[in-house]
Amino acid sequence: MNRQTVTVFSPATVANIACGFDILGFAVGEPGDIVKATLSDEPGVRVVKITGDGGVLPTGSEKNAATAGVIKLLNDTNSKVGIEIELHKKMPLGSGLGSSAASAAGGVYAANVLLGSPLSRSELISYAMEGERVACGTAHADNVAPALLGGFVAVRSYNPLDVVRIPTELTFSCLLIKPHVEVMTKEARQVLGTEISLEQHVIQSGNLSGLLVGLMTNDSELVSRSIVDVIAEPKRSKWIPHYDEMKNYLMNQGAIGCCISGSGPSVFSLFTDREKAERAQEGLKDFEADFYLTDVNTNGVSEIEGSIDEIL
Repeated sequence: MNRQTVTVFSPATVANIACGFDILGFAVGEPGDIVKATLSDEPGVRVVKITGDGGVLPTGSEKNAATAGVIKLLNDTNSKVGIEIELHKKMPLGSGLGSSAASAAGGVYAANVLLGSPLSRSELISYAMEGERVACGTAHADNVAPALLGGFVAVRSYNPLDVVRIPTELTFSCLLIKPHVEVMTKEARQVLGTEISLEQHVIQSGNLSGLLVGLMTNDSELVSRSIVDVIAEPKRSKWIPHYDEMKNYLMNQGAIGCCISGSGPSVFSLFTDREKAERAQEGLKDFEADFYLTDVNTNGVSEIEGSIDEIL
């Protein structure tokens, strides 16, 4: 018998990882969204409650990231059931931490459970991408894929969609810094333009290759040398207060890599030593920002037991 209700935690994610624009990402332990899905006698998908968004997210199911993919999922599986979605935003909007992706991944995962889990996590990626499409206009997978699969993920191709989880035995602590400014994904994509130079392509491709090899061979020094972005960072960093100062400080404190998370304004830094990450965070206490010291999340979206009131 199918479940009547399910509640899930859907994690924040770091997209691009510097050199992998729109094709690389990893999931983190916190922050994230809480999504509750419940079967209903009335066919269709409805958003019945949203908290934590300040009243700015759309409640229409076709326009909300948490439900847009669920509509397509029900249509493609010929499901006549009704599903009601509660979305509890536990992370900032416009943060560069995959806020819309967390909602989208959580929504389709929870709906899939209610349907008896007919699709695998990998098969859910394209549905979660529909949530990204309505949220920012582009159905990219570098946030929703790691949110669903966990760990480090590469998008080899969008047409056809081909997503690969990157095997690694390296473990990282991740210090996320969210300055008290907001950058919308649509604006951050527009500033990049549509063309890059041959030199930029060669440099970026070399760093991307090095990062992938470093992760797969457990070579943290190669990973460190490869977390370099010559395309997006120079254009987007100007929107982030004290970016260069913050990055230099973090690298001097032992981070193996530091760059803009997604479209910004959040900044991620990876450490192989958690104590160094803790000391680095302490040294940034005067910055006007929110901080999350967490680990790479290797599980992706996960179910949560208990009532929604207890969870929240």
